[in-house]
Amino acid sequence: MTTAKTDPQRPRAESALSIALALFMLLQSVSGRLFPGAYRDVEWIKATWFGNDFVTMLVVVPLLVVSLLLLRRGSHRARLVWLGTLGYGAYNYAYYLLGAALNAFFPLYVFAFLLAVAALIIGLAGSDISSLASGFSSRTPVRAIGGYYVFVATGLSIVWFGMWAAYIFAGRPTPVETEAFKLVAALDTALIVPALALGGVLLWSKIGWGYVIAPAAGTLASLYLLVLSLNSGVAVMSGAVDGPGELPLWGTLLLLTSGATLLLLKAAGSAKTASFRLRAEKQ
Repeated sequence: MTTAKTDPQRPRAESALSIALALFMLLQSVSGRLFPGAYRDVEWIKATWFGNDFVTMLVVVPLLVVSLLLLRRGSHRARLVWLGTLGYGAYNYAYYLLGAALNAFFPLYVFAFLLAVAALIIGLAGSDISSLASGFSSRTPVRAIGGYYVFVATGLSIVWFGMWAAYIFAGRPTPVETEAFKLVAALDTALIVPALALGGVLLWSKIGWGYVIAPAAGTLASLYLLVLSLNSGVAVMSGAVDGPGELPLWGTLLLLTSGATLLLLKAAGSAKTASFRLRAEKQ
């Protein structure tokens, strides 16, 4: 496995890709709020971009930049958060890229998605698993947190596949039009569910990769649950749906998932990896 110690160019690649991604994410989200008329979707889909844009602009971009700065100082915790924000970028812009009607922002979706995926691949491949795993305290309730992640992943799978089965075999309508339902169900079951399930299982088993995948997946899930909670609250306040709508569901999951993830990140500590210690000694 290649690590920062054997690949001195990796930190530069991580920084360059992350900075470019942050700029594209900021440009897209700010443009989406300044020019909402550029979205050509039906009204209920346009409304979903509201939460995505605001969370991306006000939470994810700053979190990406700060975690990158702390990562360059060797923080274990920052690397895990950074990987989670990259996961958000890949998931979010896959959603825009495949779900938004063709509009003026299309090139931004393409570049943001590619940058997020490239940075995520390099970041995961270059992670020093042994150093990251060793930073966790033996008192960390990894099995409880891992079990919770698997529980959420299982619940999402049951909901999505249950609604699919009801539509196919019982003729029941999907909650939204079928193409929109298929997109969201596909992205959740192909990206978020496997990330949470794999991270949870590995963490439960105390396998090294679990200490990386689980907190990164938890960060991704928490950020997107924030989007869903915000959009649900806006829908209720605007009168688009009767209160409380889906806010109790997404809000509860947001609190539980972010709480579990913060507990895991706190346990990761901020010790420096061997490569950064070596660099400091040389200086």
